[in-house]
Amino acid sequence: MVEYTYLVLSLPRGTSRDTARQILTEHAERGGWEIDRLRLYPDGRRRIQLRRKVIRAVRTF
Repeated sequence: MVEYTYLVLSLPRGTSRDTARQILTEHAERGGWEIDRLRLYPDGRRRIQLRRKVIRAVRTF
């Protein structure tokens, strides 16, 4: 069974689409995060839930 770690980002209403893209790109490239959910509220706020797989080390000897 796959296990995930979650991270929630909240971006204020003044954040441009280009800035939001840059923030998400940094998290994806540097931290291995992927978008799980993205919600855009009517007032312009964004709530983004990111996830990444938890990799457990297994002894092999």
